[in-house]
Amino acid sequence: MISSAHADTAAAGPDPMFQILMLVGFVAIFYFLLWRPQQKRAKEHRNLIDGLAKGDEVATGGGLMGRITRVSDDLIKLEISEGVEVVIQKPAVALLLPKGTMKDAAKA
Repeated sequence: MISSAHADTAAAGPDPMFQILMLVGFVAIFYFLLWRPQQKRAKEHRNLIDGLAKGDEVATGGGLMGRITRVSDDLIKLEISEGVEVVIQKPAVALLLPKGTMKDAAKA
């Protein structure tokens, strides 16, 4: 009888401290691999959007490339070709291109 009682206590399960450490480890992995990089990218994009100015050459998420001709609070006017302008939302801008990119693209 006594030997069977000892066997039941040994099979009670893993140590609770180990389970807490595993949970903390998973949270740390998610933070450093998912949340932190996403927050960094969002901050960089927000800084890009805030720094847009007339004359900057940009590319949108949809693939349009052009020169900014007017900037307002939420919208920008983008000249995609000589005499052709479109109005887009600021968050649609994906990246800021180096100066002169539009001239090089027109030659191609």
